[in-house]
Amino acid sequence: MTRFEKTTSLTRRSILLGSGALVVSVGAGVTLETVLSINQAFAQGTKPPLTPDQLSSYIAVNADGRVAAYFGKMDMGHGLHVAIAQIVAEELDVPFASVRVFMADTATSVNQGGASGSTGIQLGGKQMRMAAAEARRVLVEMAAAALSTPADRLAVNDGIVSAADDQTKRVSYAQLLGGQYFNVQLDWNKEYGNALYAPGKARPKKPSEHKIVGQPIKREDIAPKVFCLEDFVTDIKVPDMVHGRMIRPQVAGAVPVKVDDSAIRDIPGAKVVWDKGFLGVVADREWDAIQAAEKLKVEWSLQPPPFPEQASLHDTIRKASVRKRVVEQQNGDVDAAFKTAAKIIEADYEWPFQSHASMGPACSLVEIKDGMVTCWSGTQKSHFVQNGLAAVLQVPVEKVHVIFKPGPGSYGRNDADDCAMDAAVLAKAVGRPVRLQYMRDQGTGWDPKGPASTHSAKAGLNAAGEVIAYEFTSKAFSRVDVDTNGGKPPDTLAGQTLGVALKSGDGFGVPAESYAVANKRLAWETIAPLLDRASPLRTSHLRDPVGPQIHFASESFIDEVAAAVNADPIEFRLRYVKEPRDIAVIKAAAQKANWETRPSPRRDQIGSKVSGRGIAYAQRNGTRVAVIAEVDIDRATGKIWARKFTVAHDCGQIINPDGLVKCIEGNIVQGVSRALWEEVTFDRNTVTSVDWITYPILDITETPGRVDVVLINYPEIAPSGAGEPSIRPVAAAIANAIFDATGVRIRRVPFSPERVKAAFS
Repeated sequence: MTRFEKTTSLTRRSILLGSGALVVSVGAGVTLETVLSINQAFAQGTKPPLTPDQLSSYIAVNADGRVAAYFGKMDMGHGLHVAIAQIVAEELDVPFASVRVFMADTATSVNQGGASGSTGIQLGGKQMRMAAAEARRVLVEMAAAALSTPADRLAVNDGIVSAADDQTKRVSYAQLLGGQYFNVQLDWNKEYGNALYAPGKARPKKPSEHKIVGQPIKREDIAPKVFCLEDFVTDIKVPDMVHGRMIRPQVAGAVPVKVDDSAIRDIPGAKVVWDKGFLGVVADREWDAIQAAEKLKVEWSLQPPPFPEQASLHDTIRKASVRKRVVEQQNGDVDAAFKTAAKIIEADYEWPFQSHASMGPACSLVEIKDGMVTCWSGTQKSHFVQNGLAAVLQVPVEKVHVIFKPGPGSYGRNDADDCAMDAAVLAKAVGRPVRLQYMRDQGTGWDPKGPASTHSAKAGLNAAGEVIAYEFTSKAFSRVDVDTNGGKPPDTLAGQTLGVALKSGDGFGVPAESYAVANKRLAWETIAPLLDRASPLRTSHLRDPVGPQIHFASESFIDEVAAAVNADPIEFRLRYVKEPRDIAVIKAAAQKANWETRPSPRRDQIGSKVSGRGIAYAQRNGTRVAVIAEVDIDRATGKIWARKFTVAHDCGQIINPDGLVKCIEGNIVQGVSRALWEEVTFDRNTVTSVDWITYPILDITETPGRVDVVLINYPEIAPSGAGEPSIRPVAAAIANAIFDATGVRIRRVPFSPERVKAAFS
């Protein structure tokens, strides 16, 4: 978010009008009136419909010459708006500083999928590039008519179109469009979300022509955030609003059967909202709402404990019936190859449930007024929240306006969408705007979880130690037990507690790599959720959905096979990796880290404090990443310090190297946290990890001392995602470094001190 975005009362029209017209002389006696009368088919004063096939849905040139870019995705912390502004400025030939990006407001942008799958630049940026290129083409055609000069003899610099052979013949974008709207239709593919694509007639610039794209422009929104000059979603207030709190059962699956409000009648404005399993309170003051939630007397239905003992979680997964099985890759005759193998290596790996553990619990404000619903939310997907609110409130979607405001963090399907739906139900029930904020225990205890999983790997070797067969299978809870967004009531706590029909989805994944083995099978299996409705262990997307656990297992296993044949882990990988870009990132990381070629583990360390190095690599939707971890381990305490990382990263064309490096650094830190500390705990009744004590994360004293990043830039290859790929290999790199240092293979995350000490013993 930038200062230009701060005022939520801005309309598209007020943005277009700006603060006054930019006056630029037009040569050859052409007046501004003449300009505005030319090519009226390209511009109009009334706003075209906000649809994906309209150029005005993406780009506007304001009366003062500034450019507004309307982006149907949002930034969850990486400074994505900077890269999008670079792309737009590049294609329009305007200064970077003149572009402002408006993100994910449903009143000003179309549904480009929100923050999803590291597609902000890969897909969202692709569309903005095409829209900006088309806007330039149209403006140049308008200028050609205004200046009586062929378009191919015009040049654009800083938003001024001039004749190449007569610099006095010139006209500005501001004069050409004059604060009006583009009236240009695009060739929309009829898709919404990430897949939306609507090019015009223009071809974007060649990478060799780029001047702004590729520059390390720093983001300008850090200081305003730090010094509280910009609103977070928790700061939003509207007149006559009340504060809400939700009440969850102590035994998951229980529903209220009796509610006694006598204990809260003396609390000013306190009201109870109870409908089936939905139970919340509101009050005029936030503290009063908290007190009302604590004092309300509720009798819950008798619910048998829905969960197994935590110690038996992974055995429960292994024994559970398979709901869906998918073989995503198979070549050769795997079963026959294993029968002929001289040696077979097998291993099983385990990954826990993990929470988003956002910095704060979700907050949302919903106002229902004059037939319109307005929601302020920190969601990753505001257009889907718009659909979800329309469904839960039973109003037309065009009557719902969702305004994205930065929240406490996300990276996946956290509790933000649930909070918006709960707030809407409360607001409808009490007839006043409701600001709902979950409590800390609800934010961590009741957010959708990253799924727990088991992974089995098997390799067959011939007499020469070559891998002739490889099989890898994950068995887990689904990554889409509830969907990746709050667009449908069945996927939200509000919908589930209100009794809507359920629709649990199935999905997981397989390793993304290019190991060439003649006989290879990669598969996944999903099982039913432990509790089908309103569960604190319902599963959905967490940053790089299921990528860290899959590659923790697969890349740990590759190291195990390398050790079995006494090979250096990198040299062994390079025997089988076949894609040139994959080879390049592995070699780049090794070179930068000064990798010493030798097998693991080390044999030269004695004493309680040891160190080791480990590598892991992965692909993700076109991006390639290799990560080398260097760790120090105290055998006596089991404490691990992942002190240094070397990351080689290839995401095709780099838009902003400064933002990319910081994005990678953030991935590494969160990846270390998830590998060393993060694990949802639960008993037979409910989740018990509800705060920073019971759900510890990496603290500042444990962060890596150094992260070296090697950026491999391919300007001619379309950019792919960077928001998630580099978290994918982190756990495996650490696991492999632990083995290198100690000779002990730990096959279960997290690598907590207790678990590490137990492994050593």
